[in-house]
Amino acid sequence: MTSTSREASRHNDVHDADLGLRIPSRYRHDWVLFADWCAAADHRPIPAAPETLALFLHEHPAAVATQRRRLSAINAVHTRHGYPAPGQTETVRRHLDTARDQRLDRHARLLLRRATELPTEGWPSGLFGRRDALLLVLAATGMSFTDITRLRRRDLRLDSDILVATTWAGERFRLPPDPETGSDPGAIYRRWANIQAFLDQNPGTHLLRHHLADPVEIVADPFDTEQARQPLLCPIDRWGHLPHGQSMTPQSVSMLVRAHLSGRAPVRKALPVPPQDDVDAWVEPEIDLDSDYYERGIAARRRDHESLDDLTDLFDDIEAHADALLQDLMGVLESNPG
Repeated sequence: MTSTSREASRHNDVHDADLGLRIPSRYRHDWVLFADWCAAADHRPIPAAPETLALFLHEHPAAVATQRRRLSAINAVHTRHGYPAPGQTETVRRHLDTARDQRLDRHARLLLRRATELPTEGWPSGLFGRRDALLLVLAATGMSFTDITRLRRRDLRLDSDILVATTWAGERFRLPPDPETGSDPGAIYRRWANIQAFLDQNPGTHLLRHHLADPVEIVADPFDTEQARQPLLCPIDRWGHLPHGQSMTPQSVSMLVRAHLSGRAPVRKALPVPPQDDVDAWVEPEIDLDSDYYERGIAARRRDHESLDDLTDLFDDIEAHADALLQDLMGVLESNPG
């Protein structure tokens, strides 16, 4: 768009005095409809929550093309004024695309069942099982894989027995227990949060493997600032190490979700964990020294010192002999120039 056309577009903008917004004229009708409904329903039109927009579309049924035009208007006004577009969220997408909504519901039920089947104890099976169970629960919401990897520990909380997850864009998902699949997202979250709280208090994998072999409830302190910013879901290497500051990638999340949906997820068996008293308890064996040990050592050092004194004269003789040979060689070369 040229500067002239941009200037013409600004002249065609409509000023919303109540909200202090400039609305492009082509979006005026749809925006006014949305803003008036928000005022009547006591919702904030900008920045609008995705749930507010979904409710607006529900209470104003229309053809898909009309709903998409309304979304375009509302999204454009938001982005024009520096806010994220509320229509580009899973909640709204599912409302518009019923076929997609039904497909995601089928996948969600399967993912929730898979989550309940994963191990929660044993090393390292319980570690992978707890993380992957939470990952599958979040994927069951339809949340994008990128949004899942952007979640931080502070972005999940429990509201009674309901797990609440909030994405970076502000979209909120409420995950209650599901009797149909037997899934309890709150309990699944607590098990993974228990691992992270344990590592806050006991860094390293040595104690963690014993904890997973015989789990105990951990009394978690409130997050400090650093812990709150840590990724919710971390990669786990084959030794069970979890880098707190590193998040899983969208590609790895996608591969895991697809593997669980297809029934081809890796099976990690629990490995035997030696009793805690038997590991890392090496004691240096005691050595009995005889009474003459120190005297013999002093005598040996004195003897070696006397022997090495003679080496100085020997090295001087060798150096003098080498110099004499070099002089003889130079004389030969000078007497035979050709």
